[in-house]
Amino acid sequence: MSKVCFGVDVGGTTIKMGLFDMEGTVLDKWEIPTRTVEKGSKILPDIAEAVKHKMQERSIEKENVEGVGVGVPGPVDADGVVHVAVNLGWGVLDIKKTLEDLTGLHVEAGNDANVAALGEMWKGGGVGHKNLVAVTLGTGVGGGIIVNGQILTGATGAGGEIGHIHVEDTEADCCNCGNKGCLEQYASATGIVKLANKKLAATTETTVLRDGEVSAKTVFDAVKAGDKVAMEIAEQFGEYLGKGLASIAGVVNPEIFVIGGGVSKAGTIVLDYIKKYYTPYVFQGSRDAIFALATLGNDAGIYGAAKLVL
Repeated sequence: MSKVCFGVDVGGTTIKMGLFDMEGTVLDKWEIPTRTVEKGSKILPDIAEAVKHKMQERSIEKENVEGVGVGVPGPVDADGVVHVAVNLGWGVLDIKKTLEDLTGLHVEAGNDANVAALGEMWKGGGVGHKNLVAVTLGTGVGGGIIVNGQILTGATGAGGEIGHIHVEDTEADCCNCGNKGCLEQYASATGIVKLANKKLAATTETTVLRDGEVSAKTVFDAVKAGDKVAMEIAEQFGEYLGKGLASIAGVVNPEIFVIGGGVSKAGTIVLDYIKKYYTPYVFQGSRDAIFALATLGNDAGIYGAAKLVL
């Protein structure tokens, strides 16, 4: 039998798992619940059990498994050690060694956003590029930076935390990280709602956004319909994110920015607002960077995790 590998994406509620061939074709994918009880002590044993079960089910011999790649929501260093994953109940944990002991297989681990960036470079919106910044605009702003085909992890695995670069001095509210004025507070789905509510409180102009619950989706739907107030909110979002990405480009000089997460579902209009404020502020050496939408969706994590071991 030809060789295979496993890609595992650990989330706060579910663990996505994929079986891949060496070319990156997904042969099977499934999910198991994330059991965060008892400080997350069940999570790695559950993953090991699921891997062994799949190997048994498909009659896969140990020598035909290249390895198991794992992405987790927390900073992971180059040795496969996670330095606190709050959502999982983990403190400092050696994922690589623990899972290798449980499975008898080679294991590699990384931060989930970094791993998703690797997935998009390999099989998604960033195909053909080796220098890439992936930006996930969801509840927060996640980031993954790939330089010359390698994940930029940093000293403790906290490289690529672009949602927490400081972009606003006047912010009174705390970000989830404890600081104030983080990019995440304006460019995430929740950040766009914050900008919208502030704008609606400050203006008496007529807008469809007063008709129901405000969300990132309703804002961009209103933008597409030509709603003036919604367009002003989108401008603010674009200015924060465009300038933020211009700063990042000055450090890592990417070929491409791949934009994913729930907010990106609005389509290329999101990219237009970002580029409008990226181009005038970025250093000329990075001015030609491409902006593209992510294409792997929720599967980016398992693809990237598989790529970790290949």
